[in-house]
Amino acid sequence: GVDAVVIATPTRLHYPMARKILESGRHVLVEKPMAGSTQECVELLQLAQDKKLILMVGHTFIYSPTVRKIKEIIRHGDLGELQYVSARRLNLGLFQTDINVAWDLAPHDISIILYILGQMPTGVNCQGKAHVTAGIEDVTNMTLTFANGAFALIHNSWLDPNKIRQMTFVGKRKMLAYDDIEPLEKIRIYDKRVEVPEHYDSFAEFHFSYHHGDIYSPYVRQVESLSLECQHFVDCIHTGAKPESSGLEGLQVVQVLEAASTSLRNDGGRVELEPIPALSTA
Repeated sequence: GVDAVVIATPTRLHYPMARKILESGRHVLVEKPMAGSTQECVELLQLAQDKKLILMVGHTFIYSPTVRKIKEIIRHGDLGELQYVSARRLNLGLFQTDINVAWDLAPHDISIILYILGQMPTGVNCQGKAHVTAGIEDVTNMTLTFANGAFALIHNSWLDPNKIRQMTFVGKRKMLAYDDIEPLEKIRIYDKRVEVPEHYDSFAEFHFSYHHGDIYSPYVRQVESLSLECQHFVDCIHTGAKPESSGLEGLQVVQVLEAASTSLRNDGGRVELEPIPALSTA
């Protein structure tokens, strides 16, 4: 018999297919984004819990050895207090007809940021424009603000001449650049920072100090992220463990995307993120 099913279909089909599979008593790995709304995600989460089934979402990059290394570097405090994150995920295409570029590309960036920071944003702003298909934005800029003062910028586009997969993590002591397209040196750490004098009596004594130190690239053994993700799904089925990209994490990403869509409709206005009851019970 069939014990588990992987759903890799257009987004509009994720919820109905996942629901039918869970109702049939089978485990599910569904591609990102998990569903088309937070309400659909909550329903899938509840169904999986009720039936004691594994519900996992394809946030592939959190299984990347490179992303895990970045989290380790930041957790150990090598960069100092994290000030902001900048992400760029750009392509020429592939144009979608049922979702905009934020729903298509930003789930990767959002899932990485939430995984590394370990918290949800408190607010979301998003602006964008549809150049090719009316009503479906092909370029978006999203900002996430966090309670601890951290700030994230996410730029996504289907209308760019180059394929770009870059993130920058800026700390008070050092800065880290992540380029997923680089074959070997995907992480580069820059010993750069700006220092402000603690005490000064007059404007003449006030001087910013710019520190320029070494650049180094830590070695990371590369393993295909998708194979690690699939193996994790199988392991969770065998052990009953909660996946690292469970339905809960899928819900969190969709909550951010839904807030971004609301902001888009309101000319980029800030949308506050409220806790969802399912988040505390999942």
